[in-house]
Amino acid sequence: MTVYTLNLRVFWPLVTCLCTALVCLYQAARSRAGAPDSDSAPDSGAVPLLKGSALLLLGFLLLRYCASRSGGGECGPRPRGACSARGPEAPPSSAARRSLLESFYEQQLRLSPHVLGHSKAHVSRIVGELVRAAKAQGLQPGSLTPTLRGDFVQIGSAYEQHKVRSPDCFDILVPLKLPPRLELEPRCLGAEEPGLAPELRSAFTCALKAPQGAAWPRGYRPFSEGFCVELQGRRCLSSALVLRWFQGHLQRCLGAVLYRLQERCRIRLAACPGRQLTLHILPRSDYVCCHISMAVRLIPAVPLGDSLYLIALQPGARRAQPGAAGPLQALWGLNVSKQEQRLLSWLKEQTPASSCHLKCLQILKGLRDLRGRGLEQPFGAQWSRVLSSYVLKTALFSLLLRGPRQAWEEQFLAERLEDLVLYLRDCLQKRVLMHFFLGNASVPEAVPVPKLLKEAAPVNLLAAFDAPTLDLAAFQLLNTWNQAPKIIRKYSSPRYLRKSPTTRFIEGFTLMNLECHLKV
Repeated sequence: MTVYTLNLRVFWPLVTCLCTALVCLYQAARSRAGAPDSDSAPDSGAVPLLKGSALLLLGFLLLRYCASRSGGGECGPRPRGACSARGPEAPPSSAARRSLLESFYEQQLRLSPHVLGHSKAHVSRIVGELVRAAKAQGLQPGSLTPTLRGDFVQIGSAYEQHKVRSPDCFDILVPLKLPPRLELEPRCLGAEEPGLAPELRSAFTCALKAPQGAAWPRGYRPFSEGFCVELQGRRCLSSALVLRWFQGHLQRCLGAVLYRLQERCRIRLAACPGRQLTLHILPRSDYVCCHISMAVRLIPAVPLGDSLYLIALQPGARRAQPGAAGPLQALWGLNVSKQEQRLLSWLKEQTPASSCHLKCLQILKGLRDLRGRGLEQPFGAQWSRVLSSYVLKTALFSLLLRGPRQAWEEQFLAERLEDLVLYLRDCLQKRVLMHFFLGNASVPEAVPVPKLLKEAAPVNLLAAFDAPTLDLAAFQLLNTWNQAPKIIRKYSSPRYLRKSPTTRFIEGFTLMNLECHLKV
């Protein structure tokens, strides 16, 4: 059941204004009912009005004072002497810290299940109609181009129950279908490739095997020339060429669904070279009761079986050192979201019903975002990359499998969150946090792991960062935890609040269009 907290900073001023308006209406009605020729009528009505306003003001100040004394102010519950102006701020007790974290979670991070459910349903309808239209237009007899399989896969934090703040961004995999009788041979590059940049060690290549021996038949040459590149003497599927085709294909198919959706919402597709295709949805009516604009990243995915997908690398990962093996456009990323969702489902069964492991992840993501607002560049840009949501989730998986799962009861929220911070601090100092599925032999047997993941080389998620950056990130992470009450109070003020989703939608869409025009 959803529990909504009362915002006293908004409630009591509204009550004061309402009561003042009622007093004014009462005095106006009383003056009209009195004798119009009486000279003393206005004066006699003004005195009760002033008295009533003064009493309301005093009551408001008294209530605010009582709320602040009881821990309901913006600082939250704090130990005695923590607000002393004569000395440094004392560290909060465990109960006070937990109360502060709970308040931070409820007021800034927690999503309403009602709003999230409506948003996910709206995204599913629109993406489903677009995918079906794109599949229908791609079914041409004798065509040797990729087609859409006709379904989509929902991934990301919104579908794993640990998204924070607002349900305004979703990730959707759109599986592709290659020409028949072509066999895929994926291979992880690993650390043995000479001259390979650390951030590309988890990348894959996808060689294509011709249906008739080693020679490519004449009928498959258009597909080979349009979607493949030569790599070490073999034809490999190009992520860049597939991504370019996917963006153009969906752009052409968008008009088929616009007329059916124009009364419900405004839809735009933002496609820039080298970036994921983004579907922007802005509701027009009460079809989505909460009127939240949404950005949906549509990611083309090549199915490998066992719920594994190859996806195009992110733009930030498309950097390689001189002498790296093969062109970058032949590299793919491996998506293991379905395995992660299965692991989360298994952990939910193993932990107590009131487990706080997902809440710990959400609070840590919130603290990371708040701290990032006060960091100076260039480290501010590295902060969110070092402590990415995937890194935080991987650290949580590893920590959950180390100790007794009964210790993750809700009442131990502060202690478990501190354990997560310290474990992540140790990983940063040791420069090692291994990918949870690639080459990991300690995955629980209850979670089936495909053969491709078992045989892949282990990958260090922190290998892309130098030692000074990781040391500074470890220091700032521990400092963020120790100064959490101060950081929450400082960066939760209206000055640092995020822009509204509608404003971000308009500004982001305009900037992306401008960047596309500049690149063209």
